[in-house]
Amino acid sequence: MSVMETEVPSKLLTTLSHAADIVRGHDFIQVYSHYDADGVSAASIIAQTLLREGKEFRITLFTTLNDYFMDIVRNTKTECIIITDLGASYIDQLDAMKNDIVVLDHHTIISEAKRICYANPHLYGIDGMTSGCGATMALLFAVTVNEKNWDLVQVAFAGIAGDRQHINGLTGLNAYLLEEGKKRGYIEEMPGSLIPAGELMTRLFLSTDPYIRGVSGNEEGVAKLLDDAGVEHGKSYMDLTEEEKRKLSSLIAIKLTEQGMLECSMNEIARARYYLTGFKMDAEYLSSVLNSCGRSGLGGMGISAGMGDVKSIELGAKLMNESSRELILNMVDLDTKGLNQRKYFQWFDSSDSGFTGMLCGISMQCIGDPDKPTIGMNQSKDPVNISSRGMWGQLDKGIDLAVAMREACAAVGGEGGGHRIAAGGSIPADMVEKFLEKLDTVLENQLGSSK
Repeated sequence: MSVMETEVPSKLLTTLSHAADIVRGHDFIQVYSHYDADGVSAASIIAQTLLREGKEFRITLFTTLNDYFMDIVRNTKTECIIITDLGASYIDQLDAMKNDIVVLDHHTIISEAKRICYANPHLYGIDGMTSGCGATMALLFAVTVNEKNWDLVQVAFAGIAGDRQHINGLTGLNAYLLEEGKKRGYIEEMPGSLIPAGELMTRLFLSTDPYIRGVSGNEEGVAKLLDDAGVEHGKSYMDLTEEEKRKLSSLIAIKLTEQGMLECSMNEIARARYYLTGFKMDAEYLSSVLNSCGRSGLGGMGISAGMGDVKSIELGAKLMNESSRELILNMVDLDTKGLNQRKYFQWFDSSDSGFTGMLCGISMQCIGDPDKPTIGMNQSKDPVNISSRGMWGQLDKGIDLAVAMREACAAVGGEGGGHRIAAGGSIPADMVEKFLEKLDTVLENQLGSSK
């Protein structure tokens, strides 16, 4: 019996074998994936797998899977379709199509497939929010097609990092990927720190994980922090002595405590890091590169970067630094304005920035009330796009953002969904106030019913 047979549920292995057989039977495959780090990682893994099998393919990235994009999928002339990091909400509609379809997703199960080939951790008793992302599923598919594809586990880790599934330690399918990746020499595990990796003047200025009030986005603040720690300007994390690391880390911890950040959130930031030996970089760094490409509308470059193209990685890193600078300045602006408080959640308008989801996550962890979920809304277009983020402690009290967003958006003629701790949605522009009222009611009910 192989390691994969002992570590991966047998029903999932059967589904993956079926998926591999479907794909082997076609010469051309249309791939649809999400445009974030996990989606681009998953698409890169599928692209490399198909290329090695001598298949022709085309990849299209979507910002979400809604009725508009579902129409594009429905009108696909290609006989074989692979969908990664998307699809869970549309299984019934995909089932009704004639094409050979493989869905490799990890979002909340809405319905089970009757005809198409559908692999999702939730179907096998594994939490798709924490223990297996889109790239995880794509990697398991890739090694089912051919064991030689284990080198692609490095790209899967960019997806795992992108969906923050490594924050509290790896579990489930992700832990299996780490074990195999380390054994085969593709991944090295390294201890974490509150201090960002890389050249400190730049990385502290751009730091959003954590966002350090008065330091992030503030050159004078960065210089003062380094001076107080007795660290020379121009030094990198790797250049620091143990004493310098201790001092700098303590000063950062004091600042984060002063701005109201929880100790559990600090522990999440000082998480283990995963070095990708083939890419010669940290998984989180590659994840940010792929995310920047996807979200800048340069998904093709992101997929090339995920496939190891050096030029694409360099261009993606340049994009990443530009968007990181823009993000941190928007975060400083949001911190200055503060979050709007409702009874059961806090919210902000990101119409001027477009970084809704990212600002939402940073605010929730670093400056928000840890007892209330954070909602970000981009009202620059109709429909209004919404992101929501929670904390583990909120989930323990009964909060489920996947359900809350689905119900509150649907109540005003929109749609929403996702994970318990992070969900999104879209609503008509004239329904914002009604949505806010409905969301307060839904969250109140969730908290009340758990008592």
